[in-house]
Amino acid sequence: MATLKFLSAATARSLQVPRVLTCKHSTSFLLVPWKPQAMQYSAQSAPEEDAATRLSTKKCVPCNSKDLRPMNEESAKLLSTKVPGWNLVNDNGQLKLKRPWKVRNFVKGIEFFQKIADVAEAEGHHPNLHLENWNDVRVEIWTHAVGGLTENDFILAAKINELNLQEFLRKDVAGAKSSGCP
Repeated sequence: MATLKFLSAATARSLQVPRVLTCKHSTSFLLVPWKPQAMQYSAQSAPEEDAATRLSTKKCVPCNSKDLRPMNEESAKLLSTKVPGWNLVNDNGQLKLKRPWKVRNFVKGIEFFQKIADVAEAEGHHPNLHLENWNDVRVEIWTHAVGGLTENDFILAAKINELNLQEFLRKDVAGAKSSGCP
């Protein structure tokens, strides 16, 4: 059974489909049958970096579909270029995104995780959060339900990249926010 999904007018235009609904604010939407599945990207089909396709502007989809499949490594490598600082890791055959940071102190590490938790909860997609020693934090993202990466993981990584996390990071690495330092 397919789920119904609203597409924005811009997305509908890019897919060359007609508008079928208009809300009171003149925003047009298209209601289409939709089945989440593994998104396969190639060099030719990788999303362009514009406002309509930026990962950080997308919303994570529910992970409970039987049709959802993990993406292959080639597709994951292409999308990983859209989330600077994140490392694509093959962990015993399971692809994951990982990113480390150094925080100022233990309490800042907990506050750092709260900022990420707020975004994760809003998206309904939850990463693994690790605080080791007193200032080493690491975030790991993958879709647990499928045992690998889906577009949701890259959406969440992009949204985390857009957070202002400078106040939590050590001064010697705070300027390297996007580099995945240390």
